[in-house]
Amino acid sequence: MAQVEIIDTADIRSDEMVLNMGPQHPSTHGVLRLELGTDGEIVRWVRPHLGYLHRCFEKHAENLTYPQVIPFTDRMDYMASMNNNLGYVLGIEKLMEIKVPERVEYIRVIVCELNRIASHLISFGTYGMDIGAFTPFLFAFRERERIFDLLEMTCGARMLYNYIWVGGVSHDLPDGFMEAATAFVDDFAKSIDEYNELLSGNKIFVERTADVGILPPDMAINYNITGPNLRGSGIKWDLRREEPYSIYDRFEFDIPVGRGEMGTTGDCWDRYMVRILEMEQSRRIVQQALKQIPKGNVHAAIPKQIKPPKGECYFRTETPKGELGIYIISDGTTKPYRVKVKSPCFVALSVLPEICKGAMIADVVAIIGSIDIVLGEVDR
Repeated sequence: MAQVEIIDTADIRSDEMVLNMGPQHPSTHGVLRLELGTDGEIVRWVRPHLGYLHRCFEKHAENLTYPQVIPFTDRMDYMASMNNNLGYVLGIEKLMEIKVPERVEYIRVIVCELNRIASHLISFGTYGMDIGAFTPFLFAFRERERIFDLLEMTCGARMLYNYIWVGGVSHDLPDGFMEAATAFVDDFAKSIDEYNELLSGNKIFVERTADVGILPPDMAINYNITGPNLRGSGIKWDLRREEPYSIYDRFEFDIPVGRGEMGTTGDCWDRYMVRILEMEQSRRIVQQALKQIPKGNVHAAIPKQIKPPKGECYFRTETPKGELGIYIISDGTTKPYRVKVKSPCFVALSVLPEICKGAMIADVVAIIGSIDIVLGEVDR
């Protein structure tokens, strides 16, 4: 009788295969190519390839006047254009030492927090689709359309606004806005409950996201991760609280952080849940701002010519994706000498190779969705 040779399976290792995910792939959230080194279904290494969407934003800024740059900021993180407008404009106002009217400050907070909710709704809806749940996407768009209706009432645009100007805003709030916005924030609390019931505790969703793509707090700090991705790792840091700009210090709101409720602190589920909780906090801020907003002129501080003195400034704001840094150098003319943007999405992508090691190929899809990137801001 022939003897059967017993092979130690620990010695068996398949050849490494290199796969390309993208640049045209529905789960990469834009024109991103990921080079994956795989051993079967296990991902050994990941190499992101950027630059497919490069739009020369910073070079455009050198050849346009300060106000002409504002529509270009809309198109960086096009899911949260108001927040981009605000960061750039606050940098110029700091250079020019402009104090805007109280009413303008409140309007800016209202539209930026509404846009933050709209951005997180896209993150929530598309993340569900990445995992295989289509219904949350429809629920998210239902409320997002109501926000777009409000912003369209305000400036005529639904997605790219050019609304926040140096020294003010392009239009005052129209008749009916206050009532419509109040009705929305009152209704939205029920919608968040629906999202949680639909997806947050769903068994399949939890199994796909808990203990996947764990980003430890020390790694998040070392890679300079910011925004919901940092807070998902359990670190309570939000510029609206730590370095308040505009009038954020006047509002009561909490800073949600990941707590490892379904798995390990800093996993995909925690990053997802922080965004769900942040929508409730933005709702609270808008609610307070609508009650406190004073009357006044929204154009009182807009100068006839935007011409900052020679100098430079760096200003950072808390956008839905994280800390957006704007560095402006003025040579005393009507055009910026240099505008440099620090993108929170670009930084988030840099940690992807670390948190994808040892994951399954399907988990890479879940991890990309959990860091909520938009390539318009990465490539600028």
